[in-house]
Amino acid sequence: MKLIIQIPCYNEEATLPETLRDLPGSLPRVDEIEVLVVDDGSCDGTAEVAEALGVDHVIRLKRNQGLAYAFTAGLNTALRAGAEIIVNTDADNQYRGEEIERLIQPLLDGEADIAVGDRGVAALEHFSPLKRRLQRWGSWVVERVAGIPIPDATSGFRAFTRDAALRLTVLSDYTYTLETLIQAGARRMAVTYVPVRTNPETRQSRLIGSVPSFLAVSAITILRFFAMYRPLRLFLGLGALLIGGGVVIGVRFLYYFLAGAGTGKVQSLILAAILTIVGFQVCMIGLMADLVRLNRKMLEETVFRVRRLEIDDAAG
Repeated sequence: MKLIIQIPCYNEEATLPETLRDLPGSLPRVDEIEVLVVDDGSCDGTAEVAEALGVDHVIRLKRNQGLAYAFTAGLNTALRAGAEIIVNTDADNQYRGEEIERLIQPLLDGEADIAVGDRGVAALEHFSPLKRRLQRWGSWVVERVAGIPIPDATSGFRAFTRDAALRLTVLSDYTYTLETLIQAGARRMAVTYVPVRTNPETRQSRLIGSVPSFLAVSAITILRFFAMYRPLRLFLGLGALLIGGGVVIGVRFLYYFLAGAGTGKVQSLILAAILTIVGFQVCMIGLMADLVRLNRKMLEETVFRVRRLEIDDAAG
């Protein structure tokens, strides 16, 4: 059993040594542990520090391309290197290396495809009350979209089986955390959460520039993937809302018309007709989007099989 621990990095020369020292050198039921660092176009000596400390694999991206791209690059490299389990952790040493043993246990036991470290965001002391509430609310929203229990949606401390990693396709330019959970739920993967302890905060998050921008990007990401993986629910719900509004306004017009006061209510009749027609059109869009979703599922299965053959050949 080969485990590769991947660490996406951007200007982490100061924190990376401590993070690497904290990683386990051996684990029960794991034959081989390797470390992979993805230097996402750092302006400092992150890659040089990683090489000096004997990291097994160092990927240097020519320019900063964002956490999602760095995560995917690391995943693909780990797969080509023959990883059977891949653990993703942060370079700021937020997650304790000793918790990796507990994190991968459900995968080793065959109980899960993906294991996510649950930080207990509702009780984290270094999170402000607003951030704790936003984390809980965000996890609840993603849970509704993914259709699986999600207590900590933004945790980057994750373990993937080889097949689970092969099936993931990160399309976002921002972050992988929400998208991979939504994909996992849509593809009926077994996802489990493992309570983990964290280290004291070493620096502010670089992913969250400001709360409003983080909320905006997260909302767009959730809506986009809701439309991709739950189109029927989204568009039928929206269509039903529009049709319902049209019916209510139409009944109002009919009431005034039967009462002999409908002459000045023609605008209501026009609005009712528009809402009803648009509502039916939105429902039809939902049906077509659902057919596209079914077609995409077949394509995803084909891509998975081709990708597995290519990476297995590269690893062999």
